[in-house]
Amino acid sequence: MELITHKVEGGPEIVALHDPTALTLSMGWFVKTGSRDERTQIAGVSHFLEHMVFKGTARRTAEQVNRELDHLGAHSNAYTSEDATVFYASVLPDCQFQAVDLLTDLMQPTLNEEEFETERQVVLEEIAMYDDQPPYGAFERLSEIFFGEHPLATRILGTEESVAEMPVGQMRDYHSQRYTQDNMYLVVSGNVDFDALAKQVATLAQGWPEKVVATECSPPSFGHGEATITKESIHQHYEVMAWPGLARNSLARYALRILCTVVADDAGSRLFWELIDTGRAETAAIWPQMFDDCGGLLGYMCCAPEDAAANAKVFERVIAEVCDRGVTDSEIELAKKKIASGLILADEKPSNRLFAVGQSWMCRNSYEPLDVVLSRYQAVEPEDVLAVARETLGQQSARVRVVC
Repeated sequence: MELITHKVEGGPEIVALHDPTALTLSMGWFVKTGSRDERTQIAGVSHFLEHMVFKGTARRTAEQVNRELDHLGAHSNAYTSEDATVFYASVLPDCQFQAVDLLTDLMQPTLNEEEFETERQVVLEEIAMYDDQPPYGAFERLSEIFFGEHPLATRILGTEESVAEMPVGQMRDYHSQRYTQDNMYLVVSGNVDFDALAKQVATLAQGWPEKVVATECSPPSFGHGEATITKESIHQHYEVMAWPGLARNSLARYALRILCTVVADDAGSRLFWELIDTGRAETAAIWPQMFDDCGGLLGYMCCAPEDAAANAKVFERVIAEVCDRGVTDSEIELAKKKIASGLILADEKPSNRLFAVGQSWMCRNSYEPLDVVLSRYQAVEPEDVLAVARETLGQQSARVRVVC
C-alpha cells in the first residue's frame, strides 16, 4: 500500500492509502468541527448540519441525493462527535467518479429553510428518543459534571431548547466558518485512481470558503462529584464514570489502551471475571476518550438494582488494586495479542483503514503504518501501565447513576 497526499490549489487536502489489489474503494470527507466548537446558543448545530447536508445542494434535491446513493450501491453514512463530522461511502472502484462527485457536492448544501424546519422535528425526536433509552442521558450529564463550563460538556445532539430555537441563518454562518478548505480533508482508502481524483476535486472545490474561524480554548479543569437520574419503570441499574485521561497525541496512549484491555475488556479482563462471568453484571467496561488537548477514561456498569452497591465496591477494588500493584507480565502479553489481532483484522478492509487514516491525519497530519503501531504496543512495559493507571484511574472521578 502507498500513502499519497496532495493539496489542491485553491482547495482542500486529499489523503489516500492506495491499495491496487483491493476490490472496493472507501472515501470520506473529514471535517474538523463538532460540538466543542459550538456556542451555547447553537448547541447541536454540528449534528443538525450533518442531517441537513443530505437535504439538497445547488445541483441535487434531497430525493436525488438518496436515489444516487442507491444507484451507486454505496454503503454510506455520517457521524458527528465532539471534534469531528465525517461523511463516508464505500463503493466499487468503477463508481469512483460518481461517488466523489456526489460526496463532494454534499459538502456545500443549500440549507433550504423549508427542509431545515422539517429536519428540526427529526432532530428533536432523536433527542427525545435518546433520553428515553438506556442509559437515559447519563453520559451527557456526566460530561457536564466532568468538563464543567468547558465546550467539551456541550451535548452533541444539543438540547430541546437550543435546537427548537436555532434559526437557519446561524447554521449557514456556522457552515461557512467551519466547512472550509483548510478544515476539511478528503480521505480515500482502497483501489483509487488518484490522479483522476485530484483533478476532479480541484474542479469541484473551487470557491469553497478558505479559512476556518478558530474556536480555541484552554484545556478543561476536570470536575468530580456525583449525580442521580431517577427513571420510573426501569429494571436495571446504570452507572457511568469519568476519570482524567490522556490527550490523543500522548506517547502513553499505547500503555493506556493496554491498561483498559487488562482491567475492563469485554472478555478475559479483571472486571469480566469478577462481574460478567459470574453473572453479577451485564456490562462492566472502561475505555479511553481522547481529544487534541485532553482526554478522559469513561466507565460503564449495568446490573440488577439489588447488586449495584456490591458491584460498585468490586469495581472500585479492581481499580485500586491496579493502581497499587499494576498488572502482571502475562496480562500484558495477553492484552498485546488481543490488540494486535483486532488491529490486523481491521486493517484488512479499506473501509476500516479509511477511519484510521482520516482520524490520524485530521489530528496529527500524519499516518502510522500498522507495523509501526504494533511495535509501539509491543514496547509497553509493566511499569508504563502502572504509571498511566495512577495518572488516570488513580485520580478522583465523576459519577452518574440511573435508578428507579
